[in-house]
Order: sequence, then C-alpha cells, then structure tokens
Amino acid sequence: MTVRRGSIIGAILAASMLPTACAMPQQPLAEAAAPQQLAIVPSLAAQPQLSVPPKARRSDYLLVYFKDETHSLYFATSRDGYSFSDVNDGQPVLSGRGIAEQKGVRDPHIARGPDGAFYLAMTDLNIFGKRDGTRDTEWQRPGEKYGWGNNRKLVLMKSYDLLHWTHAEVDIPATFPAYADAGSAWAPETIYDPDSGRMMVYFTTRHGNGPNFLVYSYANKDFTKLVTSPKRLFRYPDPKVTTIDGDITRVGDEYHLFYVAHADPLRISQGVSHDINSGYSFDPAKVDPEPKAAEAPNLWRRHGTDTYLLMYDVYGASPNNMGFAETTDFKTFRPIGHFNEPGSPMKATNFSSPKHGAVIAISPVEAKRLARYFAPRG
Repeated sequence: MTVRRGSIIGAILAASMLPTACAMPQQPLAEAAAPQQLAIVPSLAAQPQLSVPPKARRSDYLLVYFKDETHSLYFATSRDGYSFSDVNDGQPVLSGRGIAEQKGVRDPHIARGPDGAFYLAMTDLNIFGKRDGTRDTEWQRPGEKYGWGNNRKLVLMKSYDLLHWTHAEVDIPATFPAYADAGSAWAPETIYDPDSGRMMVYFTTRHGNGPNFLVYSYANKDFTKLVTSPKRLFRYPDPKVTTIDGDITRVGDEYHLFYVAHADPLRISQGVSHDINSGYSFDPAKVDPEPKAAEAPNLWRRHGTDTYLLMYDVYGASPNNMGFAETTDFKTFRPIGHFNEPGSPMKATNFSSPKHGAVIAISPVEAKRLARYFAPRG
C-alpha cells in the first residue's frame, strides 16, 4: 500500500473498469457469454470440505494480485514457480465494485488454514473514487484529519475450493473503540497462530493522520469478524517512522516478518521472533535489492527446496512490476529480476502490471479446478 500520493495516469473510467467478455465474431452482443467471476455464497455449510492435499503435493502456485486500473481481484497460477498465467486471461476473477464499501479493493493476500480452507483478505479502498464518480470527495474522510487514502474497512473471505467464497467487511473504527480515529486499515494478511488456535489477521493502521504502524487481531471461525482489539505487532525504534505492509512466514521454529519502513532510504526490512505476534528483532538493513521504491513484501518457498523467494511490488518503476529475490539463509537476497525482464526467469504470460500480490502453494488438482472454472465458454 503506497503511502505517498501516486502519479498513475491513463486509467480507464469506472464504467469500463468491470471485467468484460470478448465478443465472438458475428455473435450478437446480447448473446455474449457473461464474464466468469468467483461465487459469493452466504455460508460454506453447503460446500463440501474437500480433501486437503499434503504439503508434498502442493507443487503448483497461486498468485493473487490487483490492478490500479480496476481495483479488482486477479488470480494467476504457475506449475514451476517461475512462469505465471492469469486464470481468467487477464480479467478480474472478482470485481471490487460489488464487495467493497469504496467500490474497489487493494492489497489481496491469501493463506491456507489448518482446516484446509483458504483465507483471503483485502483492503477496502479505491484511491480513484472521486475521479471515477463513486464519491464526491478525494478521500472517504477529510484528508487533513485522516490522511492519504484513508479508509475504514477490511474485506475478509473464506473458501474450501477457491471458487465459492463467503464475504464480510470489518469496519475497524466502528468495531474497536481504541481505533475509533483510525485513519487507515490497509494490507491485511492472515496466518494461523498455533498457540491460540485461531487465524490471526495483521494489518497497517494509524491514529488520524499520524505515522502508520502494524497491528494484529484474531478472527472468528467463520472469518467474518475480528474479535480482539488490535494490538501492536512491531514497534519501530523511531515512532515517527511509518511502517506498513507486514508479511509473516514461519521458517523452522522462527517467524520472519518483512515490512516496509518509510525511513531514509525507504526500504523493506526483516525482523525475526520465536513468537508469532511479538518480540520481532529490529534490523535496519535493506533486504530488497531494488534501486527504485518497492513495497508489499511477500515470502514464499520453492517446492521441494530450501530456497525462498521474496516478492515485492516495485511501484517506483514505470510501469510498475513485481520484483523477486532468492534466499536460503535470510541474510543474502539474490536479485532475479522482474516479471518479463530480459534475463529474468520470472514470467507473466498473459498479464502485466500486477500490484501488491501474494503467492501460496496449491496442488495441481486445485490449479486445474481453477482453470476449468474460468475456461472460455461458448
């Protein structure tokens, strides 16, 4: 989630931001197939809890991301962790207009819980709302009081099959009195806390227009509510420094927290702890190898190896792109380039300019299920 005002131009108007199907030759428009979308269901009670593939069989990958042009959700899959293909041929799998108060979503993150369910969390925010006619003001609330891109809600979704999802919105200021003046609720991520036996949701917030910081809360079983008042996840030594976009991964018996520090220079940094929600060490080192501004770190492991990839949104590039660095020791991060950059092994076969993404391991069966669901229809 970029804190500073962007200079993105050339985005299409809101009326054209929804996914559209390509008309078939000589096919009347009225008969054109409607664009396929993920299904929103009131409950998962009627959905079969499919067998959960063991980790050894999760050899494929799922990338979730969004685009500034649409403020909607996208899926891409990969068989080898290098070449990714959008499952809906570059069209959104879910429009942000129908699932968010601000008619747009950002910063999607996906995780798998011990129950086999998938947990999807997003920011409820459209930074182009005034331009697109979804509100009359630049921001949802006065910018001088609540800051750039201020918003109130997070979007929480849960699924067993990646196709049928429950949907809920959590209003942070309205739910938690201690955050009644919250100026942001950005970049939520989810991880299972084995000590509490619950899914932990952590995100970026701030009081009014103050510095952003990272907090955590616990969700209910249905993933429709946050049930504990947010607490600080990590404290930067200088309280005036904004910290955003936390990403936690368990590696062995430790937890690695990657986050963005708006220090000088802006950087992605790393903290390590034996506890999931506290005790993260402070290391001011810049771990991302990018010369341009980057945010939204996300760590994932290559199947069958001890190699981890740190992925990040290089929003300082024009056009923006995802950058990647590999590590085996979490001390040295070897850059391997950007999507479709000459010499880089990372490929985006049918999409471009993804923003603030996350990758998880899935099985080939799960990848095929997505492919069948979004297969072109006559």
